[in-house]
Amino acid sequence: MAIASDELERNFRILKEKTEPAPYFLAYEITENESNQIVATLGAITSSGSGKSRVLDTSVRVGSPKLDNYHRVRGERAQFTSGVSIALEDNAAAIQRRMWLETDRAYRAAAERLIKIRTNTQVNVAAEDPSDDFSQEQPSVHSELPPPLRFDAAGWTRRARQLSLAFKAHTAILTSSVTVAAQRESRYFVNTEGARVEHGRGFARVMIVAHGRAADGMNLTTAASFDALDAASLPADDVLQAALEQVAKDMEGLLEAPVVEPFLGPAIFSGRAAGVFFHEIFGHRIEGHRQKDEAEGQTFTRSVGSPVLPEFLSVIFDPTRRKAGDIDLNGWFTYDDEGMPGKRIAAVENGVLKTFLMSRSPIKGFDHSNGHGRRQPGLEVVSRQSNLLVESSKTVTDARLREMLIDEIKRQNKPYGLYFREVTGGFTTTSRAGLQAFKVLPLVVYRVYADGRPDELVRGADIVGTPLASFARILATSDRLEVFNGYCGAESGSVPVSAVAPAILLSEIEIEKRDKSQDRPPLMPPPTDSGAGR
Repeated sequence: MAIASDELERNFRILKEKTEPAPYFLAYEITENESNQIVATLGAITSSGSGKSRVLDTSVRVGSPKLDNYHRVRGERAQFTSGVSIALEDNAAAIQRRMWLETDRAYRAAAERLIKIRTNTQVNVAAEDPSDDFSQEQPSVHSELPPPLRFDAAGWTRRARQLSLAFKAHTAILTSSVTVAAQRESRYFVNTEGARVEHGRGFARVMIVAHGRAADGMNLTTAASFDALDAASLPADDVLQAALEQVAKDMEGLLEAPVVEPFLGPAIFSGRAAGVFFHEIFGHRIEGHRQKDEAEGQTFTRSVGSPVLPEFLSVIFDPTRRKAGDIDLNGWFTYDDEGMPGKRIAAVENGVLKTFLMSRSPIKGFDHSNGHGRRQPGLEVVSRQSNLLVESSKTVTDARLREMLIDEIKRQNKPYGLYFREVTGGFTTTSRAGLQAFKVLPLVVYRVYADGRPDELVRGADIVGTPLASFARILATSDRLEVFNGYCGAESGSVPVSAVAPAILLSEIEIEKRDKSQDRPPLMPPPTDSGAGR
């Protein structure tokens, strides 16, 4: 912090004295990451290592808060930081020299773009949203670094080896792995407004994955993951072993399961699947920068104060919340990447849109940050999601929700409904130039029959749709919350997120067939222990 603060003041003073246009704002963020990872396959360690890195991000603003080099221009994305590596040791000369060079480079790029922007404003039509480019905020001063990284490499090597060995009994699985990862991330932020923020977090994960290929060439994946703030808080071996067996069982079932046909009908999303559903089709569309960018679809830009979800649903984003029940949430943080405190916001109350996720880029009607400016090191900050929490006032038990699904199947005279138990993620298109639709990628899906037949595992289903139509078809939710922890990739890179949601019943959801390869499964049987050592 001392090194960064000294160089910040020196560079800003000299640039203001010697340049035209002069900068009015300068900020540095240094992200330090310490990590350990072990990967095991069939009882053998395939990868093991630790690392440490430090990355510098430089933000230079030239012009004024009203109009600066970050001004959004349709079809362009401002990029000034380069995310360079800096010395791992606290060597003032080495760090300051890198900061000096980066500041010079970023300033030149910023000044050049501001000149182009001023020219564009003279020849292009006026923007629909004339908001300033940068908000005025009170600077934060805070110091709370995470505890040192503790990782029992020998113990986790033994555990990962033993866990992965269990896949050996499941010969239909092509490849499998057990990955254990732990990291400590510390961020140091300084700016010329007086902000001085030291913060960070720990993170640990166990990821169990199996891959297979059906007889028709379709590649299949099943997985389970467990997240915690540190490796010592990850589950015991019996929990991990049970999850591994479920992953293997699901894969073996999928290899024999029938392929779905395109379908439109009623469905239940588990809580985890519903969390991804809301993240993809709602969360991205209320990120503040999308409301100002005229290349975006702006689904909800003019909907503040209007119903956008069923009246029994509310959606909160709360980066200050660290747990849901006894599960650690991946999307928590104390300060965002602009040095602003993360704030709990009620985006939707009883179906009515109230606000957007905001960085320091104002939009019409919302002049200030609510602590959701985020980025992966090396990219520019935009408004992003944190912990998404879905609340419902129309809840029933899981058993009753299933009964309602069966009633809806009968009412629509459909041959079956669907139950989406596990999903791996999804993506959405929000720009006007593309189809403003979404796709959610399920892993484990069942057909549910109204005549009492057992649920049938199926494969090859992708969920597709458009947001406004999909929200209108939510009928009810369960009374039990589930957590989906993951990482979200968008303009500012990959950031950790969480979604906490109940299972939901929809009157209609559309699925399409997933693409598949033309490759057959391996022609030869897998090797056996009898051939070992030959």
